[in-house]
Amino acid sequence: MTRKTATLIGAALGAAAFLAIGLLPAMLYGGYAGVLLASGILGSPIGAGVLPRAFVVGGMVFGTTGVGALFTVAGAAAGAAVSVLVHQPSTLALK
Repeated sequence: MTRKTATLIGAALGAAAFLAIGLLPAMLYGGYAGVLLASGILGSPIGAGVLPRAFVVGGMVFGTTGVGALFTVAGAAAGAAVSVLVHQPSTLALK
């Protein structure tokens, strides 16, 4: 198994972990950030208009995309690190 294969496997495992444990919190906190942004720009009692909803949906999209990328990159880095550690020659070998 090459380092590229291990990196891709790690990225896939990171994406799967994101779908299992990170998707809902990312959407929740992204939506909350969108509500805060909308209340800061449009005023504190937020109406049910199109613009506040766009801020909330945009926050959810940005939160989900950012956290998904974080999980995927961390998984790829972990896979590459495991590949390097597994393929390293033993330093305890007798000469």
